Amino acid sequence: MKRELIKIGYEVAWISIALNIVLFALKYWAGLTFHSVAMIADGWHTLADSLTSLVVIAGFWIACRPADEKHPFGHGRAEAIGSIIIGTLLAVIGFHFLMESLSKLKNYESAEFGIPAIIIFTASTVAKEGLAQISIWAGKKLDSYSLKADGWHHRSDAIASGLIVVGAIFGGKTWWIDGIMGMGISIFILYTAFGILKEVASSLLGEEVDELTKEKIEEIVEKVAPLATDVHHLHIHRYGDHVELTLHIYLPSEMALKDVHDRALAIEDAIRKEMNMEATVHVDPV
Repeated sequence: MKRELIKIGYEVAWISIALNIVLFALKYWAGLTFHSVAMIADGWHTLADSLTSLVVIAGFWIACRPADEKHPFGHGRAEAIGSIIIGTLLAVIGFHFLMESLSKLKNYESAEFGIPAIIIFTASTVAKEGLAQISIWAGKKLDSYSLKADGWHHRSDAIASGLIVVGAIFGGKTWWIDGIMGMGISIFILYTAFGILKEVASSLLGEEVDELTKEKIEEIVEKVAPLATDVHHLHIHRYGDHVELTLHIYLPSEMALKDVHDRALAIEDAIRKEMNMEATVHVDPV
């Protein structure tokens, strides 16, 4: 990653930590004051955002370390591990507060909402969506799984806070609104956790190449090795900035071994220069 982009990633994470601690204190106070499980759940969700931002910082620090003898592909997957931690934390929080909300409904517990709570959670909705936009933007710039995951964590908190505001407005008329809002927030948190874990798992397990990338690779092969046919069996393995690509091609069986080697090497060099991937070409005879 470029140094200036890494700096942006660190700055976004530290801003997130500071803002989330302030929002957690306000939400937790409101939850205790108005006896609302939904507010307390959302408060802990916000504090979890601070923890996940610390995970982002740790992931960046490890991922930026250079390759060494034990880790020839670098440390880029530390970022993916960070995303797994974020997703797991979200899942634990979501499950815990789903149980709390069900218990509140079972025991017919209601919550009273006041103007201070509405103000706090409205401000939180705006602030957390702003953080989400910044984190997802930075995650795309840096191609960072953990920053994008953190951004979706912020967005889930923004939506949760918005649901709290809805519950606060209508809570006076229906005793069950707090429990239902708590369930809605919990389910959304679990859904977000599932999405994060699914995306990271796909990357760690190795990805099938998307159509646009495949077309670009085929163009390079056609340009560098016109005799090559049927580009197939493409797989990508990501290690942060370091990307490994494997692909198979067919070349005429009567070609000399040196010519085959030279064509494969030329394809690998071209893919490295044009796509910033370390390619390994396997040649099959026609």
